[in-house]
Amino acid sequence: MTATPAGGRIKARFEALARENRAGFVAYVMAGDPEPGTAMRILHGLPAAGADLIELGIPFSDPMADGPPIQRAALRALAAGMTLAGVFDLVGKFRETDTVTPIVLMGYLNPILSVGFEAFAAAAATAGVDGLIAVDCPPEEADPLADALDRHGVDLIRLATPTTDDARLAIVTRRTRGFVYYVSVAGVTGAKAAVAVDVAPAVARVRAASGLPVAVGFGIRTPEQAAAIAQVADAAVVGSAFVDAIADAMSEGADPAARVLALAAGLGDAVRSARSSADG
Repeated sequence: MTATPAGGRIKARFEALARENRAGFVAYVMAGDPEPGTAMRILHGLPAAGADLIELGIPFSDPMADGPPIQRAALRALAAGMTLAGVFDLVGKFRETDTVTPIVLMGYLNPILSVGFEAFAAAAATAGVDGLIAVDCPPEEADPLADALDRHGVDLIRLATPTTDDARLAIVTRRTRGFVYYVSVAGVTGAKAAVAVDVAPAVARVRAASGLPVAVGFGIRTPEQAAAIAQVADAAVVGSAFVDAIADAMSEGADPAARVLALAAGLGDAVRSARSSADG
């Protein structure tokens, strides 16, 4: 397994996907959900199950962009003792056996501000983090965070939405690296379904404005939805379906890791074959 420096894994992965003429499958899970041991098993198993990139949520008590499933996942993780240091520990342990799969942290400014931008960026890079999505960091206020991340080779990844007009898009993408995360629906995660025919022109507009790959998330839960998005975007992001799978497995006395990885395998297969199926 060839190591890729932090910050370079995202670019390398999207370049590889482009050569293969397929979209990527991005799996979002909450760090420490439902507890650190199971979360580690899920994290280790996701690449083999088909995840091309992993988004790892930083547990936070008030995740304003997230719907009830991810809110509950954050609370489960916090109740199980997960901290920001624990998130870095999970990533570091993952990197002991996987040096190629990109990991993007997704979270909110409060935990980052609690340690400071420079300390956060340094710890993230040391652990093996490749990118950060800071959901509630306005681009007008992002330069100090972006400067710290740049110094440590961690990509700042920004969100664009259906209400982001061309003027705002130029501001949003100014210091974005790695890829742009396009929020396909108005509202919180898991609340509505993404529709590929509506997403396609938006993806093209964001890609042209940024010069970067575009990953589409919010509203993708099923293999069919993921495959449809994979035909028009550079990557499809699934999150709420995984945290729901964890909750369901817990309520049924089943293994959450096995449930998540089985779901990931089906989604990964759908994304991987989406363009070849469409061409056929």
